[in-house]
Amino acid sequence: MKVDGKEMRPIWLNNDNPLEVLVIDQRMLPHELVIVALKGVDDTLDAIREMFVRGAPLIGATGAWGVYLACINAPGGQITDVWLQGEAERLKSSRPTAVNLAWAVDRMMACLASVQGDVHRVRAARKEAELIADEEAENCRQIGVFGVSLIEEISRRKQGETVNILTHCNAGWLACVDYGTATAPIYEAFNRGIDVHVWVDETRPLNQGARLTAWELGKHGVAHTVIADNAGGHLMQHGQVDLVITGTDRTTWTGDVANKIGTYLKALAARDNGIPFWVALPSSTFDWEMDDGVKEIPIEVRNPDEIRYVQGQVAGKTVQVLVPPASSACENHAFDVTPARLVTGFITERGLCAASREGVLGLFPEKGKEAPCN
Repeated sequence: MKVDGKEMRPIWLNNDNPLEVLVIDQRMLPHELVIVALKGVDDTLDAIREMFVRGAPLIGATGAWGVYLACINAPGGQITDVWLQGEAERLKSSRPTAVNLAWAVDRMMACLASVQGDVHRVRAARKEAELIADEEAENCRQIGVFGVSLIEEISRRKQGETVNILTHCNAGWLACVDYGTATAPIYEAFNRGIDVHVWVDETRPLNQGARLTAWELGKHGVAHTVIADNAGGHLMQHGQVDLVITGTDRTTWTGDVANKIGTYLKALAARDNGIPFWVALPSSTFDWEMDDGVKEIPIEVRNPDEIRYVQGQVAGKTVQVLVPPASSACENHAFDVTPARLVTGFITERGLCAASREGVLGLFPEKGKEAPCN
């Protein structure tokens, strides 16, 4: 995607110094575009935990680059299996909910297991991390190609009038590697000249909708309006939402969807008002082991200060402001799970399917088995 006319991804290898992986510090958007260099596993862990990077596909790509950084920083230049496995486990434990992180790190480790020699391992790690990032970007592009049919159908039904889409959190290119998941069909529709408008949930805490989705939609020229999280149901009741599309951080192969806290409430409102509720995801976000997402998916509980404080800009400076009484207890569940029965279907890189084990396995009969490293 482009930022002020310049092609940009949220993560990339520093071409001037291949010992560094560069990321956009998304905590500072939309008011400051800050680029941070990751130089080792500790930097990568900080970037994931503190949400310099966030969003399931991007967290996965970051984990892959983290394995590469582990290889180039191995003690004495010797990449032993025991040491590398320890670094991989550290990376996988940095955030529990998004399944892409473990998927990408495990894929990196499977690739390196068959490679002998420290120099060859570094080269293989770089190649595989680049491949993971590029594949995730292409998967998101395909999500847009398949998902745009949903928007085209509504546009035809409305005889070209504006298609109003509601989304939650940020499932755009900032959360992925390119194109996004929930936003990919929106960008594709916009690029095809379809009249689209996006209702952007502010998405408390951290305001990833108001800060990030609004920023990237604006950079692309897509019409959008930021709304309070609790406004979605009202808009649906009054016919101002045609379609809901969200992303997901982990989705069971049976159809249960873990996504940013508040997604479940949007799904309930959509069901009550007869509005399609679609979830966009690459296959790397499916969990092929869990059956019951409500009971089994681990829900991250984050620092309560993310609720206590709101970040914004005052007099040209980015500041944080305390909202509740300093003495009030706060609890910060980062995700919730939307049961499959509330999900109209999935938009994947292989096409559309029902949110059920039959629907998912119809597109992915191999149940997510990865191809060997080239």
